[in-house]
Amino acid sequence: MPYLYQDSKPRPAARPGGARATHSSGKGYEELKQECLRRGVLFEDSDFPACNSSLFFSENPPIPFVWKRPGDLVKDPKFILGGATRTDICQGDLGDCWLLAAIASLTLNEKTLARVVPLDQNFGPDYAGIFHFQFWQHNEWLDVVIDDRLPTFKGRLVFLHSAELNEFWSALLEKAYAKLNGSYESLKGGSTIEAMEDFTGGIGEMYDVKAAPDNFYEILEKALKRCSMVGCSIDTSSAAESEARTPSGLVKGHAYSVTGIEEVSYRGRQVQLIRIRNPWGQVEWNGPWSDNSPEWRSVSPSEQRRLSQAARDDGEFWMKFEDFKVHFDKVEICNLTPDALEDSTAHKWEVTIHQGSWVRGATAGGCRNFLETFWTNPQIKLHLTEKDDGQDDCTFIAALMQKGRRKLKKLGAEMLTIGYSIYESPGRDGHLGKDFFRYHPSKARSKTYINLREVSHRFKLPPGDYILIPTTFEPHQEADFCLRIFSEKKAITEDLDENVAIDLPEPLHPTPSPQETEEEKQFQALFEQISGKDMAISAEELEYVLNAVLKKTKNIKFKNLSLISCRNIISLMDTSGNGKLEFSEFKVFWEKMKKWINIFLQFDFDKSGSMSSYELRGALKAAGYQLNNYLLQLIVLRYSDEQFQIEFDDFLNCLIRLENASRVFQALSAKNKEFINLNIGE
Repeated sequence: MPYLYQDSKPRPAARPGGARATHSSGKGYEELKQECLRRGVLFEDSDFPACNSSLFFSENPPIPFVWKRPGDLVKDPKFILGGATRTDICQGDLGDCWLLAAIASLTLNEKTLARVVPLDQNFGPDYAGIFHFQFWQHNEWLDVVIDDRLPTFKGRLVFLHSAELNEFWSALLEKAYAKLNGSYESLKGGSTIEAMEDFTGGIGEMYDVKAAPDNFYEILEKALKRCSMVGCSIDTSSAAESEARTPSGLVKGHAYSVTGIEEVSYRGRQVQLIRIRNPWGQVEWNGPWSDNSPEWRSVSPSEQRRLSQAARDDGEFWMKFEDFKVHFDKVEICNLTPDALEDSTAHKWEVTIHQGSWVRGATAGGCRNFLETFWTNPQIKLHLTEKDDGQDDCTFIAALMQKGRRKLKKLGAEMLTIGYSIYESPGRDGHLGKDFFRYHPSKARSKTYINLREVSHRFKLPPGDYILIPTTFEPHQEADFCLRIFSEKKAITEDLDENVAIDLPEPLHPTPSPQETEEEKQFQALFEQISGKDMAISAEELEYVLNAVLKKTKNIKFKNLSLISCRNIISLMDTSGNGKLEFSEFKVFWEKMKKWINIFLQFDFDKSGSMSSYELRGALKAAGYQLNNYLLQLIVLRYSDEQFQIEFDDFLNCLIRLENASRVFQALSAKNKEFINLNIGE
């Protein structure tokens, strides 16, 4: 599918209060609910029907699922029973442990939970079979409504469920998130931090446990105190190891939640412990400090109560922090604000957001490894003007997110490998060209290119102007993206998308030379031969002569110029209004076309006879047209082929249309000025 340019001007961060209704009817939750109550019916969501397409897109259900409402499963269904807690999350037969780990973390913060899961919902007297949940998506809060029909088999929920059989908030939340992403199958496989950000609009950071800083315990402690959401996992060396259980009871390639971190007095010394939860609701660590380990016998009952320690097979367990660092590989933290966990001071953060697109053939240039196209990527200017308090540098976090890829899974889309580079600005405005990047190294860049939804990193740079280039790793890969810049002090950002401008040379008025050259004699003879007695060329005659001449022109690939194109040429050049080209008009056009041929050859860098669509920006600028990304992408979609190449006939057609459009625009501008002057005169 073509990705068209999105306005990437900076915009403020979204606030959760004004979540946008997403139902296709245009109605919000309350209106839909009241409508059902008036009609005496239970809500049925036509946007996410109770059928196989809402379950899977690549296969048929392995078992005959039956969609049932909670009231069909239990006598006394409850939305939330005894508070929403992490024990309400038990994984079913869907590989979405990453989501469940995030939901478990969500329950640790009542305020955040209440925003995602509105708590004024129930199965009471005003029950109408409709529920709603709120999620953050690319700087916007969305209100997602669902009906409460859930997939079951033999009277039991198939997917996420609570340990309490008559509690349904977690199963309904999973359904709403599946709807947001297109289907339940779309939730298979993911990163915990992805769901954490969708629950909070927060900023994610990743830590490699084996290379974590010395104060990693304090970082995690501070994160949990600040109600940050924390997940962890163990790497796999092959696909066969995914979900493989180790002898110590841990599961590789599986998403866990970190739900607590404490120090405990043990035999006269303090021991650092960390509490982990397996979203399966079972299968636990069996090493030191596990539920039934002998270490707990040396801990006082009051300490055990403080730590909520109980020997239950509920998927939650404590382990020594040193053992955690040995066995786990990655920790994901989603901060509700971007305050550095290493810093003891909370800050007010400024946030600016850019929405944009990588469009094949125009702005999908790939990383710096692909210099010929790298410069065509979107470019965003970052003005760092104020130093951090008491510091010489400016701190900011750049978070680049690819949009909607999970929802596009059913079309075969996967997460792209993304990242970004940051350059010192050369001090001039406008889109930077290839030579700048050829001779200037980057000042900073994302830690890695990776196929996650979001790549983020924290930077400290001296005050000044910088250019940030968001890219996919490979060129020609299309996606929409959202770039968030969090800065401790106000940072000004602007897109380097060029303003539309036309700078054409004055029309040529050829003067007869005292002595005709041989070329001019041949040109005159050709014109007389084609034009006939009226000494003027019609569109049909122009089509014949241009195709005959251009097909013989060396070094350019040329298919055919259509009759419509020739009529456009006459419309452009006809000053007498007779619908034909006289010799003087034809000669002016011929000179213009020779100039366009030279520009085309100049930007055909590989001398293949066709021009890369990525060079179109520069070629059009040389011809007098400065275009923004939106217009450039439209032109590339119209005139380039599947290999992102533009042959000369398409380049010529493009220039003719642009020049005709510019003439119309200039004429209208002149009329408007005349109208304004008349009004002022009155």
